[in-house]
Amino acid sequence: MEADLRTGRARPRLDLSGRLIDDPARFIVDQTRLAPVAFVPEIQLYQADEATALWHLTEAALDRADMPPPFWAFAWAGGQGLARYVLDHPEIVKGRRVLDFASGSGLVAIAAAKAGAAHVEAIDIDPFAVAAISLNAAANGADISVRQADIIGSAGGDFDVLLAGDVFYDPGFAARLLPWLAALATRGVTVIAGDPDRTYRPLARVHDLARYDVPVHPALEDAAVKRVRILGFDNCEGFQTVLPGEPGFA
Repeated sequence: MEADLRTGRARPRLDLSGRLIDDPARFIVDQTRLAPVAFVPEIQLYQADEATALWHLTEAALDRADMPPPFWAFAWAGGQGLARYVLDHPEIVKGRRVLDFASGSGLVAIAAAKAGAAHVEAIDIDPFAVAAISLNAAANGADISVRQADIIGSAGGDFDVLLAGDVFYDPGFAARLLPWLAALATRGVTVIAGDPDRTYRPLARVHDLARYDVPVHPALEDAAVKRVRILGFDNCEGFQTVLPGEPGFA
């Protein structure tokens, strides 16, 4: 059993037959396969072949009917593009302390470790993501610290670079996230996001570092290839964050 982060009550992890899932890592290994990432073949991840069935299975496992897709089971477009950028530009992270925010599968964190980061921490709120990140890090020989936490609004201070792949998909989440990213950038943290033109991406006070055409899982997106922008957040005093519904969002 584990505690629900919202209520504090214990909630079971169940498989399709209703049996308790005592080992999320085993669940992941059983429901996915280790395979190279399409746009970052240097890295292998435990990936699902089909989204909907695993999504429903995860909802059953967490005893919830409102779960988002199992982000940890797929290499999403923004994360693929950002991982590619980090591997192609290792100077961004080499010798620095890196945080992979909303890490999902851990793809970007693994790329940072391979590119020579001094320390890499991957953070996600999903307990299955935490298990997936650990599995994927081990499969790639990457030394990564993993933590289940919601750190939006924290002061930072223990990382020099924040990497975020595909995080601007929800208006409420973007409204919480953007002021924090802006504040970190203003304090000197290097903040870089990979975004495939999601609806709530920022347009103000960011600049394109690179663009990639990234192949994606057909069950997840509306196209076989997505254009991903690698966005650098500007280090600006007096940064005024543009929120959903205001000019500056796509």
